[in-house]
Order: sequence, then C-alpha cells, then structure tokens
Amino acid sequence: MRRIITFFIMLSVSTSFSQTNDIDSLTLDLAFQSKDSLKIETSLKLIKALYDKKDYNRAIEYILKSEKLSNKINYQKAIAVIIYYKSLIYAQKNDYLNAISGYNKSKNLFSYLQDTLSVAKVNNSIGLLEIKRGHFKKGLQLSLTAIKELERRHLESDLNLTYTSLAQAYKGIELADKAIEYYEKALEIQLKLKENKDIISTQNELADLYAIKNRHNKAIKYYKDILNHENSANDSVLGKILPKLGREYLKLNELDSARMHLTKSLEINSHTNNNSGLLCAFNNLGDLNLKEGNLKTAEKQLSQAGTIAKSLNNKEGLLNYYRLMTALDSTRKRFNTAFKWQSEYYKLNNKLLKKQFNTNILTRTQDSSEAEDASEFEPEADTFVYNQAATTTILNTEKTLKKYKLIVYGLIAAILVVSVLLVLVYLKQNNHVKYIQDLEERNIKLDLKNDEFFEKTKHLESINNVKDRLFSIVSHDLKDSLSSINGFINLLQEGTLSKNEFDSLIPELSENANNASLLLFNLLNWSKSQMQSLEPKPILFDIQEVFEAKLKLVEQRVEGKGIELINLSLRDFAYADRSMFEIIIQNLLANAIKFCKAGDTITVSNHISSGSCIISVADTGIGISKEDQTKLFKSNTFTTNGTANEKGTGLGLSICKELVELNHGKIWVESAIGEGSTFYVQLPKAKHFS
Repeated sequence: MRRIITFFIMLSVSTSFSQTNDIDSLTLDLAFQSKDSLKIETSLKLIKALYDKKDYNRAIEYILKSEKLSNKINYQKAIAVIIYYKSLIYAQKNDYLNAISGYNKSKNLFSYLQDTLSVAKVNNSIGLLEIKRGHFKKGLQLSLTAIKELERRHLESDLNLTYTSLAQAYKGIELADKAIEYYEKALEIQLKLKENKDIISTQNELADLYAIKNRHNKAIKYYKDILNHENSANDSVLGKILPKLGREYLKLNELDSARMHLTKSLEINSHTNNNSGLLCAFNNLGDLNLKEGNLKTAEKQLSQAGTIAKSLNNKEGLLNYYRLMTALDSTRKRFNTAFKWQSEYYKLNNKLLKKQFNTNILTRTQDSSEAEDASEFEPEADTFVYNQAATTTILNTEKTLKKYKLIVYGLIAAILVVSVLLVLVYLKQNNHVKYIQDLEERNIKLDLKNDEFFEKTKHLESINNVKDRLFSIVSHDLKDSLSSINGFINLLQEGTLSKNEFDSLIPELSENANNASLLLFNLLNWSKSQMQSLEPKPILFDIQEVFEAKLKLVEQRVEGKGIELINLSLRDFAYADRSMFEIIIQNLLANAIKFCKAGDTITVSNHISSGSCIISVADTGIGISKEDQTKLFKSNTFTTNGTANEKGTGLGLSICKELVELNHGKIWVESAIGEGSTFYVQLPKAKHFS
C-alpha cells in the first residue's frame, strides 16, 4: 500500500516539475519575442499550459495581455482562442453566465473563420457545462453535435471527457442503455490511454448500471475488473466494491460467494469507518441471512443498517432497510410491525418520486384529503347522552355522514370516468402518431428504392453510352484502316501491282496496320476502364528499351512527314505495368507526329526527380490552346484533325491518364500555340504503398 502511494506521489511531482519547466521555457521565449504575432502565438501556448496546470489566475493575466494585443493587430483566430480559454476558466470557477457568453462569442468567430474543429470543441464545452449543471437534454444536444468532428479527428483525450459526460447525462435522464453505450466507448479510450483513475470510475459506473438493469453477470464482471486493477489494491476501493459485488452474487442466489465478499467488506469498512460501505454490507448480509433462515442474525444486521442509513440520511439505503424489515417481520408473522415497515417504505418511496419528477400524485392527495374530511364527522362515544335529544343528534350525524359519503363516491366515480376518457383520448392519439410514423417509414423506404433505381438507371445509361461509342469507333475509324489494308491485299491477289509499286506502298500499308493496332489497343483499354476491370501488373523495367522499340515503329511515319526524331533517353528503371507504359508512349508519339509538320522535331527524354521517373515527349508542332488543354484528359472524348488531316478517336490521352493513374503516376502537358507541346509522365521507381 505504501509503495503504491509513494509511486503516485512521485509521478505527480514528476509531472508537475515537467509542466513547470514548460511554463518557464515559454515565459522566457515570450520575453525575447519582438514580433506581435509571435508574442501572441507564444502567449497562447503559455495560457494552455497554465490552464492544464489549473493555474487559472496566472492564465487570466496572460489572457488579458494577449487579448489587448490581438485586438490591436486584429488577429481574429487568436481572439477566438483567447475568448474560449477565458470561458473555460469561467466554467471552472462556476461563473455560468460569463462562461456561456464567452463560448458563444468564440463560436461565432470560429464559424466565421470556418474552423470546424474549434466550433466542435466549443459546442462540446457548452454541452459539458450544461450537463454539469443538470441540464441534461440541452447538454446532450450540444455535445452530440460536436462528437462527430472529434471522432473524425481521433481526438481521444477530448472524446474520453465527452463520452463520459454524455453517459452521465443519459444516466441523469434515466436512459440506462444509452449511458452504458457511452461509458463503454469511454472505457475503450481510457484503456488505450492508460487513464487508470478514469478506468476504475467508468467500470464502477458500468457495473452499477448493469446492476440496475438486473444484468448481474455483467455487473459482477466489471466489479471484478476493478478489483483486478493494479491501482485498486487499497481499502478505500475494496470497501466500496466488495459489498456491491456481494449484493450481485446474492441476486444470483450464489450465497457462498455473496457471504465471502460481504464478510470481507464488513471487516474492511469497519476498520476504515466507511459508513456507506457498512450500510451496503449490513443490508445485504441481513438479506442473505433472511434467505438462509437465520432470522436473529438478520434482524441484528438490519438494525445496524437502519441506524447507519438514518445517520447518513441515505434514502436508498433506508428504503432497502424498510423493504427487508417488512420481509423479516412477515416471515415471523408479525404482521402489524410488517405493515408499519411497509408504510414507512411507501411513504419514503413516494417522497423520493415526488422530488425526482417534481409532480404530485393526485389520487394519493385526494385519498388523504378524503380521509381527513371523513374523520371530522366521526362521533366520540363520550358525548353520547341517553336522552331523546342525543338520539336525534346521532341520527342527524349519521345522515350527514351518508350524505358526505355519497358526495365522495360521486367524486370518485367522476374521476374514474374522466380518467377513462383521458386514457381513450391518449390511446387514440397514440395510434394516430404510430400511423403517421408508419407512413413516414414507408416514405423513407420508397425514397431509398427510388434512389437505388436512379443509380441503376444511371449505370445502365453509362454502359449503353460505352457500347454506342465503341460501335461508332469500330464502324468508322477502324473500318477505314482495315479497308485500306484489305484493298492492298486484293490488288496483290489480282496481280495488278508490280514489285516496285508494291514496295513503294509498303510504308503506307505498315502505317495503316500500326494505326489499326493502336486503335484496337486504345479501344480495348478504354472499354476495360469504363467497365472498371483494368488491373495493372507492375514490374521493374528499363524505360530506354521501351523508347527504342517504339521509336523504330514510327520511323517510317516520321520520315514520310519530314519530321526529325531525337532520342535523349537514358537507361533508367520504373516500377509499373510495362504493357500499359508502352501504350502510353505509343499514344504520345502518335499525337506528336499527328500535330507536326515537315521540318518539326520530336524529342523524347527522361530524368529522375524526388525518387520518381519523369518521362517527356516534346514536339515543335502547332501547339494546343489553353482552352483545349482543359479538355485533353477528360473522360468524354475530344479530338481534332492532324497537320495532314489525320483523324483520331479522341481516346488516346484519356486512356493515357487512366493508365498512368492506375500505376500511381501523374500526367500533364505544357503547350503554347505555334511553339509546340511537351507531355510529361511521372512514374514511381519502387512499389507504391497506399
């Protein structure tokens, strides 16, 4: 025990020393700051450190100085933060009006600055203050608006406080299930942060709530968790938990376990003079002995419980005492005293209910007043005189009593009729509300189905558009290239071409074949990407090899248009899908050739930047306008004719962009009209980890 206490003292001293060093360091920094904005930033850090240390008076000093300087230079964010910290200190000092006023001012400033996190923190602070004041519903609304932002940012320290306060609020409005839900969330964070003090407190709250819900096994589990905690091995914690644990075993009729824990708790609480623990122990030991038939022992223990409950003015303990004494005297067939205990129980219970709900029980008040009225007409035997006048008086009294009884019965009947009517009205209203709720639920379901139908329709339209575009390209662009090739083959079969003529037509035939091949590549990959089935297979490959292979394919086309081709590529490696990269280079080269005239040059090169490969295909062709540059990489196709009236599908650059992004790269263009264009592709040199 001494070692544990010493450990916590040393930990507290160490923490305090660390905080003091931080404050001294910030104070020193502030003294040497010359720029106003830097002074304010340092002051804000100092204010936070002082607030965390609970040195509110010093914090206020720096708040006032910083507030004046912030207003002077109109530093809006700092003003908002300063007002917020001032409000936090007001809240700590129970100055509700100033705290709420400051919170609202800071929230308005944070909203203006679009600082959603700070707005959430302010809402949460207001909510916690309202919950602390017992305004549970208002506090819940504010804290619940803030909690999503705190959860999104994973601010575990703030979430710990918020979940705990929400649980307390739900407990305050008797929504035990919601209280349990948020205590469980708080406990998860506390275990992660190793907040030992909070862990024990939350486990105790959870155990108590599960006990109220009669989920005794869950309550036992949490009480045991507290006892197994490294910081609970002291008489203070044991004295509180053991009698509760014994009570839960008693509820499950596990009498041996109940006796063991209750006896141990009685010993500890007697040693520490913990009357609250003794009250719980004596009441439950009395209940245990009552169940086992040890009536004398039970009576003795319950008597001690009653004495302690009255001295502590513990209403719940007193209620339990009255209930058990009723059961004890009923078992002994002392029905008169059992009735007395039962009356005391109901009297106290009704008093607590009235205080809790702040309402009066009308029927009980009426019963009481009627009993008082009736007692006023009871004749006293000592006044009876055996003469004619006395007899007349008695008869008159009896008539009066009958008259008043009839009035009372009439009132009771009227109250019953009104009550029945009210119940019928309530049931009708309740059925109407349920009917409206059913209609709303059906409307929500219909809306969801409509949304689902709309999404499916949109998807089908997209697929249909892909099909139409695919057929259009196949029927026009691909048909032209294949028809040209087919014409050459027919001429060759008919023997109408001489060898020299055929040799001269081979470059054109090769170009048409290459065009058809590239078009098929683009169509295949475009349709795959539209159907979302395109998957890269990355490997490490040499960029220079791809450049050399693709440049050989376009040599005849380049010579045919009188374009100079310059290869400045270097041996370097990229980690990507090689076949996709080949398609990208082939498309970029085809575009460059398409928009160059005789005498223009096309230059390919590559270099390393920030651990990535940068590949470029540059030309001195006609260039691209700023307006057209914005259309290049869009999913909807965009195309223009080349310098020799070459046609295209408008798919090439769209495919390039998708293939580059599938390989975790980037593609962009730099161009000016009349000066040419340069397309850049950036690819990783190693495996990408997302």
